[in-house]
Amino acid sequence: MTNALRRLLKLIKDNDQINDKARLARIVVDEFNLIKDRSVFYCADYALRFSSSASRNFGNTVLSLSSLQKYDDRPFIVCLVTPSQNHCLIANTTFLKKISHSSQELRENNIRGSFNGSDIVTEFEGVHNSAKNIEQLYAIHAEIGFEGNLPRLVETTNNISPTGIKFHVDEKALSTIVEAPKRAMRFICSADIDTLKTELDDQVEKYKTEILLAALIENGNVRGRIIEYLIAGEDESMRQQLISALQDGSRGIPRFKTDNTLGDYHRNFEAFDTETDVKTKIMILNSNPKAYNLDKMLEYLAVDRSVFMFYFVGIDPGKTLDTVLTSIFQIDLLRSTILLRHWSGRNSRGEAQFRGNTINDLIVSPNSAIDEYESVVFLNQVIAL
Repeated sequence: MTNALRRLLKLIKDNDQINDKARLARIVVDEFNLIKDRSVFYCADYALRFSSSASRNFGNTVLSLSSLQKYDDRPFIVCLVTPSQNHCLIANTTFLKKISHSSQELRENNIRGSFNGSDIVTEFEGVHNSAKNIEQLYAIHAEIGFEGNLPRLVETTNNISPTGIKFHVDEKALSTIVEAPKRAMRFICSADIDTLKTELDDQVEKYKTEILLAALIENGNVRGRIIEYLIAGEDESMRQQLISALQDGSRGIPRFKTDNTLGDYHRNFEAFDTETDVKTKIMILNSNPKAYNLDKMLEYLAVDRSVFMFYFVGIDPGKTLDTVLTSIFQIDLLRSTILLRHWSGRNSRGEAQFRGNTINDLIVSPNSAIDEYESVVFLNQVIAL
């Protein structure tokens, strides 16, 4: 948790029983010199909205979705002032169930409507929405962002038919999917894994300077996409445009398209067909990298010979690059996988994320161990969603 956010939450806690949201707002704004934007108070580290109620449950209108969009790139905190206690909960778009007021015309190209306190989840994937968990929950939201949440909010708010298709797992697919951990174990014991890692490492070394430059980009989504394209992109002319833009700091990054596929790097071997997803991890940042779409993962693993790998690039900005190639079923990675079922639409099993501290540990101390039984249990859990 940033020091600024920690100090904010402590000050609010120290003023429990103040039972006056206007007075509490003045105390907080004066202490931290926050900027006021109508009902929102903000700084670079967070945005804050005060509300009041007789109890922890409240149905008051909190904010319009268009206003939240401006602050969805930092923790958006609702401070609920009750007679006995001040409650802080995170209300970024990932933690909204739906939009309540004036939202009948809400579409992805028409941001409308407001949300109530009752539209904010009280628990997200087993984590209670409270002050002590704001950092943990924001790390989940940061990798989804406003654009990732908007289609879900449109669907749940207006009961619009979802466009996705949940992958149907029949008997044949099931038998191939549950064999995936064994395939992965055979692959990591073969010489092919060394070939794959060498190919990816060569790309990292070739574009090391540009990767370190890209690591300085503040927007995590843009930063990750650029680095992943430098390593695994297939259009060489686009790669060169990105390199030129990075080397010339005065130029903007050109628009570029990345395929919305399971992996970034495709490589077939004599006994295996591999998909490798390239992920970057800034070692000094607390973040939860996106993992994969659960339906796409199942669909790929339902194919004979399929092996799904992750190639993590750990970056200490301006200094070093470290890499690790690991299976989706690596035991620590598997145990740190967060299944975002709440976030998924009706026709999707959802998405997965990894807890960032596990990625850091794997990059520092690579470990390829797989527990086949635990992996099969995990796969069956995903299939059942």
